Amino acid sequence: MRSWGTLTAVCLGTFMLLLDVTIVVVALPDMAGALHASLGDLQWVVDGYALALAALLLGVGAAADILGRRRVYLAGVVLFAVASLLCGLASGPGMLVAARALQGIGGAAMFATTLPLLGSVYQGRQRSAALGVWGAVSGGAAAVGPVLGGLIAEGPGWRWIFYVNLPVSVVAVWLALRTVPESRGPRGMSVDWAGTAAFALFAGGATYGVVRAGEDGWTEPAALAALAAAALALVVFVLVERRVAHPLLDLSLLRRPAFVGAMLGSFAFNGVAFGGIAYLSIWMQTLLGMSPVRGGLTLLPMTAVSMVVAVLVGRLLHGVPAWLTVGGGLLLISSGVLCEAVLDAGSDWTALVPGFVLVGVGTGFVAPTVAGAALAAVPAERSGMAGGAVNTVRQLGYALAVAVFGTVLTSRMTGRLPGDAAHALAGGGAGALRGEFPEHTLRAAFASGLNGALVVAGLAGMTAGALVLALVRAGRPTPPKTTDTAPEKTPTRVPG
Repeated sequence: MRSWGTLTAVCLGTFMLLLDVTIVVVALPDMAGALHASLGDLQWVVDGYALALAALLLGVGAAADILGRRRVYLAGVVLFAVASLLCGLASGPGMLVAARALQGIGGAAMFATTLPLLGSVYQGRQRSAALGVWGAVSGGAAAVGPVLGGLIAEGPGWRWIFYVNLPVSVVAVWLALRTVPESRGPRGMSVDWAGTAAFALFAGGATYGVVRAGEDGWTEPAALAALAAAALALVVFVLVERRVAHPLLDLSLLRRPAFVGAMLGSFAFNGVAFGGIAYLSIWMQTLLGMSPVRGGLTLLPMTAVSMVVAVLVGRLLHGVPAWLTVGGGLLLISSGVLCEAVLDAGSDWTALVPGFVLVGVGTGFVAPTVAGAALAAVPAERSGMAGGAVNTVRQLGYALAVAVFGTVLTSRMTGRLPGDAAHALAGGGAGALRGEFPEHTLRAAFASGLNGALVVAGLAGMTAGALVLALVRAGRPTPPKTTDTAPEKTPTRVPG
């Protein structure tokens, strides 16, 4: 390859930003104890980052095409580093959540520019090789996050989960300044700031409404107001996208069944596969007494299987239609999640292993193929928009799933515990409750809540998988009748 510098710089940033989606999961109980955080606080520690990443990804990507992709990438790395420092120094849950949201803004600037930067440097077979390495790094970051988080939390402490980003950020900035050339999109582009703001309000309002509903009930005025505001923001977003010259999302793409199916698959994938892991981690550590390291290692059956299957899918199933890999993979993931919903007061983590393996197999099918399914469903000149949309809905699906599953978890617990005790237990407060309730009652309540959340996740995934099978298959392009070949066209923007 002509130069590994650009690839290394981009992959370092990608590894950091995707690692921080999952690395905090096993440290949540330690954070709750150190900062006296509630369940809602812990949900926002996870969702603040994912929401900022999802809400700003498309808008920042458009801005980078105008301002310069390297410039925006570097600004994102610096902001991410500063936010990581603030996360490590947080003295309370409010400061930690705010710093996590700031991390998400920096992560959006990095994520939106990584693939366009690679596309501007590498061409042809070199581009394919670079994208393959980038994809492996992306999958590896999510896989090692819980294990690395456990090692750090049990060693120097949970604050170092964020401090380790600082030296990596310095290296990423140094490499980018030395090896990454500046690039921009076509002239005449503009940023759809109104659409960006409307989408951010929709994502934030919907998530806040679900979290508040889980804490105070679905009839609570603040929850209803937030959900109503989210619905209004979604309407505004649609109206803006229909009128703006350069929309974040060309709504005409939603007339393509295959694109809608790929978007639905992306949205459901992260939420169904990973949305419940935070609560499983809290259960393992606070009820089963596991250390953070052991809690992270319990996820190895899932992550190891997913990585192996993803490699095999890339090598052996080239040309297999996306409706089969994405839709079938979602059905496997959903089956695995339903297999996990077998917990009771006497269960330990080994009851989850069969489900973890199935989820890992399904993830190995979906992760390497879902973005390609979206790109194949749109014209080449819309590939950047389609790639950005896929990444956006993946993060949004994860953020909403964490909120919804937490609401289901606590609502199921209230059948066995008072409301305050249920929220405290779900937020990692089992130690404080042991003097008030028998251990069997606490474990039975948490197991019941987990089963409810896992069943909801599994059924939602089954529905999404069936729809993907129907939509993506229905939208398959008709094979060309001519055998003439034409030069390959390079899209103006590489998906970001």
